[in-house]
Amino acid sequence: MPHGLTIRPAVPSDTALILSFIRQLAEYERLADQVEATEAELHKWLFCDQPVARVLIAEYSGEAAGFALFFHNFSTFLSKPGIFLEDLYVRPSSRGKGIGKALLTELVKLAHQEGCGRVEWAVLDWNAPAIDFYKSLGARPMSDWTIFRLDRAGIKALAEGDEG
Repeated sequence: MPHGLTIRPAVPSDTALILSFIRQLAEYERLADQVEATEAELHKWLFCDQPVARVLIAEYSGEAAGFALFFHNFSTFLSKPGIFLEDLYVRPSSRGKGIGKALLTELVKLAHQEGCGRVEWAVLDWNAPAIDFYKSLGARPMSDWTIFRLDRAGIKALAEGDEG
């Protein structure tokens, strides 16, 4: 781990920081108009009795530098839990110092300790720096899989039997 870097689990007082990181990541990914998250909603889901996701915070020289937000999933083929990395972000001013690698490594250590069979994530196909970074760590793209999504409107329509 780079000198001056610490990685720690997020605490409730980090909620505003987490939202700030989410907004910065969305700006980078050209998706800022899609962020609906609020501090109240994040706090509700991240710091309740049974959190649906967890967050690691990276601090470099005492300053918040990045985060990783993740949650558990389950592989029926492996019959083991896995981790899905929803967001990994390092502030531009903190890049090139090994912080992203340290965050991902810490996440992989957690996966190993918790008996997980996989760590997975999605990357926008135009994000060559991220793709190259992940490949350099030994990750491989799953080009034979396509991600599908139902958004809120799709969930509502299908749940109410109005699928078209």
